[in-house]
Amino acid sequence: MKKVINIAAVSATLLLSSCATIFTGTTQTVQINSDPPAATIEVDGVKTGVTPMAVPLKKGFTGQTISLKLDGYETKTFQPQSTFNAVSVVNFLFIPGFIVDAATGAMMKYDPKVYEFTLEAKKSN
Repeated sequence: MKKVINIAAVSATLLLSSCATIFTGTTQTVQINSDPPAATIEVDGVKTGVTPMAVPLKKGFTGQTISLKLDGYETKTFQPQSTFNAVSVVNFLFIPGFIVDAATGAMMKYDPKVYEFTLEAKKSN
């Protein structure tokens, strides 16, 4: 019985593993800088920190929404560009791995990895 469980565990590991998920993970860190610095960073509406900061983002087909907020300045909202992660090509002949990479978002990556923004002062009425 123990041998069957071991074989099942190894088989499940091989079938459910995927190259991009294993080698590059399902998150990626991007650097966010602002001029002036000390802007609050929100990722999908959740406060994450202040600029400059390396921010971990979940990978996927659509990037997460990032907002930069600083008193006296206009809020800057953007979505980092996500592009195809070439490591996923290794799964070309292993369809289950390709599906896992797609489902976890590891099939994509953020590019560029550094974002620089100049915040605009609010206009006075």
